[in-house]
Amino acid sequence: MKKLLSISGMVFGLTLSSLVQSHAQVRSEPAMQATRDIKVISSAGARALADACTAWAEQNKQTVAMAILDWGGNLIESHAMEGAPMNAIDTALLKAKSALRWRRPTSETNKMVRSGENLAPTFMHDFPQPGALPIVVNGQVVGAMGVSGADGEKCAQAAIDAVFKKQATTSAR
Repeated sequence: MKKLLSISGMVFGLTLSSLVQSHAQVRSEPAMQATRDIKVISSAGARALADACTAWAEQNKQTVAMAILDWGGNLIESHAMEGAPMNAIDTALLKAKSALRWRRPTSETNKMVRSGENLAPTFMHDFPQPGALPIVVNGQVVGAMGVSGADGEKCAQAAIDAVFKKQATTSAR
């Protein structure tokens, strides 16, 4: 009886050992990547975008408000120039969220809605009005900048070019 138990234990042990080894062989194949590296706009970068947009607006005799979001849609920086309307920052924020969600300038989203090509932005509570750009670095959307008032997309583009030294684009496509 003792020998039978001993043999049974050995068989069980060998079976378990071979299962562990086969599982280990499966695991030794290239593992899926459970994380990825992402770029994030820093607070200093967001402040620099606001400053550059303000400088562009002053140079062009315009009054604007702006909102800068990170890749997850979190507000990093906002600024309204003196004389901007009361709702300007809210409008800039809505525009930035739309540019981030659709990963394209809001002027493009506006054209899609107006032509009837895609009405989803209207029922998804987006704000497809011109004035915001996604910020794309090395093919990765790292945030968005929305500008309310005057030539919002021109102001945002000037700020993105000044801060990212032409290393960022405004289209994820």
